[in-house]
Amino acid sequence: MSKIKQDKIYLTQDENGTLKMDDEMGKLFMEDLFAQYPYKLVRERDGLTHYGREMGWIEWGYNGRFSELHKEPKIGLSCILDPHRISFTWLTTSVTEIVEEREDYIKFKTRNSNYELWKLKND
Repeated sequence: MSKIKQDKIYLTQDENGTLKMDDEMGKLFMEDLFAQYPYKLVRERDGLTHYGREMGWIEWGYNGRFSELHKEPKIGLSCILDPHRISFTWLTTSVTEIVEEREDYIKFKTRNSNYELWKLKND
């Protein structure tokens, strides 16, 4: 019978009992995560974080149904992570304000939340 080698994940525990990943292990883990999920969306009020393989901006039709998927953000559109699957990872309400926008980052407000979206790797 052959054995499969399992790499160790190095963790430490702080005074509160919280497990912390070793810095080098964290770098390896995050590089793998970024390779799989190049988009990171964070809701400001509670830090809720979602990662996605793809993202887009949804335009809604007059009847409140999907009308068109856009690549660029715009007021009135909703941000969606992983829009090409039967289900999606996350969908925001419509954007009401774009606070800051760069090539790999956008901070925006919706009707009920504030978000930050990062593109973690360049194509």
